[in-house]
Amino acid sequence: MTKASRSVPKAPAIQILVEEPRWREDAAVLRLVRRAMRLVLASVPAKANAKSVSILLSNDAKLRTLNRSFRGKNKPTNVLSFVPADDPGSLGDIAMAFGTVEREARAQKKTLADHAAHLAMHGTLHLLGYDHEKSSDARRMEALEIELLASLGVVDPYAPRPYTRRRKAS
Repeated sequence: MTKASRSVPKAPAIQILVEEPRWREDAAVLRLVRRAMRLVLASVPAKANAKSVSILLSNDAKLRTLNRSFRGKNKPTNVLSFVPADDPGSLGDIAMAFGTVEREARAQKKTLADHAAHLAMHGTLHLLGYDHEKSSDARRMEALEIELLASLGVVDPYAPRPYTRRRKAS
């Protein structure tokens, strides 16, 4: 087989669905989310037949409903990943909540774009079979996230953050 006749598996197409308009306020956020997902898909082999992956950029109310329906937790969350049960052409779906992601980014002294990119990457890795239930799996997943995010210029999301205020001794 010649080099020209070998086929390199094509990475799944990324479909971004913006339901919450605040996600569009900074175009850098959407660009970095897409770049993060592309990087994961180029770095980690996907199912050979996976042709697409979608991400829904929504709000806290939608993620609360999804989290309650699929995980039994009646609260919003930052990111959810869904592996398709009956669509072999789809790698899966990811959903993110603007309000939660924005609050977390602010609290952690990160940009919204950096935090959203990390969560999109995290969700994509879940679709590719990564998990963090066991500490050894978490270390492996986090190490890959740190490495891939660094190549995008995003600092280690797991690094300790310095305190901004001194706390009073009790």
